[in-house]
Amino acid sequence: MKRMELKGMNFAEVTLHVGLGSFRPVEVEDLTKHKMDSEQVIISREACNIVNLAKDTKKRVCCVGTTTMRAIESSVSTENHMKPYNGWTNKFIFPPYDFSIADSMITNFHMPESTLLMQVAAFGGYDHVWNAYKVAMKDKYRFFSYGDAMLII
Repeated sequence: MKRMELKGMNFAEVTLHVGLGSFRPVEVEDLTKHKMDSEQVIISREACNIVNLAKDTKKRVCCVGTTTMRAIESSVSTENHMKPYNGWTNKFIFPPYDFSIADSMITNFHMPESTLLMQVAAFGGYDHVWNAYKVAMKDKYRFFSYGDAMLII
């Protein structure tokens, strides 16, 4: 991270206290019927200023992790900027979804039927994500929280 800072990249931290909702499998056919457990989100004014300045100056905003993506998408203003937030979210992101803040994301390879995989498919597009997963399975990538990661642009 220090090398990236030296190259001019900025970092903004947000907090999402991850609960069971992130790991509970989806067991319904109609995704609108799936209930996410609420999780606490804390986004500071400082983090918002960093991200909003990047958006305003046409810089890339890379979200690290699906939980971070859910947190920032829970704080979107009507102007498609982040706003400070200290509260709870039960946001479930699945295709189709129009993302407001990040234009790239780093994430793990997630398990089938997980809310995390559905969010990744919403962000990267089903076909692109499925092709990445075919490569991951063929090359024996590690899945789940401590597995291999991918960058979606």
